[in-house]
Amino acid sequence: MREEQSNKTSQKKKNNPKKPWFWPLVYTGFSVVFVGMIWGYNVYVSNDSAEDAEWSKTGEEPDKVAIETNAQTETLKYPFEEALFDKVEVVQHYYDMEADETTREKSLLVFNQTYRTSTGVSLSMNSEPFEVVAAMSGKVEEVNLDPFVGDEIVLSHANGMQTKYRSVTGILVKVGDEVEQGQPLASTSENEWNPTAGNHLQFEVLENGVLVNPESLLAF
Repeated sequence: MREEQSNKTSQKKKNNPKKPWFWPLVYTGFSVVFVGMIWGYNVYVSNDSAEDAEWSKTGEEPDKVAIETNAQTETLKYPFEEALFDKVEVVQHYYDMEADETTREKSLLVFNQTYRTSTGVSLSMNSEPFEVVAAMSGKVEEVNLDPFVGDEIVLSHANGMQTKYRSVTGILVKVGDEVEQGQPLASTSENEWNPTAGNHLQFEVLENGVLVNPESLLAF
C-alpha cells in the first residue's frame, strides 16, 4: 500500500511540475509594455514641443504660415478689376531699349520740355477714374502722399516682388496692413508730374529690388 501511495504521489508530481519561470516572464512582459508606453508618451510630447518651439522661433502661427505659402503660389494679376480689361489701355509703356521705336516713344514722359523714361506702365480708362486693386497678396510697406508726382502705395509680396501704385487718391490702406489679391487700394487720379496721361495709374513692378517691365508679366 505504501509503495502504491508513493507511486501515485510521484506521478502527481510528474503530471503537475512546477514552472518557476512563469511569473518572472509575466512580470518582464508587463515591464516591457510599461516602458514602451512611457517611451511613446515622451516621443509624442517631444514632437509637440519641437513644433511649438519652431512656431515661437519664427513668430508666426500656422494659419499665417499657410497664408504666406498660398501667397507664394499666386501669379501677378492686373491692378484693376478684370471686367475693365477692354476699357483700360496703356498710355505710356515701360521704357525698354529693346522695344520698337513706337513703343519707346510712348514710354517717354515730358516735363518742362525735358524727357524722362517711364519706369512702369501708365494705365488709363479714357481719362476716367477707376478702382485700383492689389495685383498680389502682400503687405503695405509705404504710403507716400505727394500731390506733385501723385500719391503712392508700395506693397511687398511673399515671393520677394514689390508692386507700386502711383497717381492714386482715396487710399483705403495704411502701412503694415496685410492685403489680399484683388483687394481695393485706392482710385486713380491726375498729377502735375505727368499731366499728359490725364487720370491714370502708374503701375511699377520690382523683382529683388530691380524694376522690370510689367508688360513682360501681364498681357496688357
